[in-house]
Amino acid sequence: MKSKTAIFLSLVLVIILASGFQILKTSLRITVIDELGNIVEGATVQLYATEEDYRNETNPVSEPGTTDKKGNVKFKELQPRAYFVNASKDDKNNIGAGVQTDKLVEGKMNKVNIVIE
Repeated sequence: MKSKTAIFLSLVLVIILASGFQILKTSLRITVIDELGNIVEGATVQLYATEEDYRNETNPVSEPGTTDKKGNVKFKELQPRAYFVNASKDDKNNIGAGVQTDKLVEGKMNKVNIVIE
């Protein structure tokens, strides 16, 4: 009986993997820091798929996020691609600093630091 259950579970796993079902979603955690390396709570962060959308602030890929007390904001269920990031708080932003992520690794929680000054 145990071997039938093991075979059944193995078959289900093979079907799930073969179908391309993704158990872990591609996500991005952005930590916003200032020019001194201090975390920034309450920064607004927006993601864009293209540089043109980033420059025009149009067609964001999701709703804007706000950093928590650890300076983090998370975006879930993203495509495995590079994104353009607009981060700001008060009179500080990341324009002129790093604005583009590397291509995200599919099925992973990707992590990026963004400096605002």
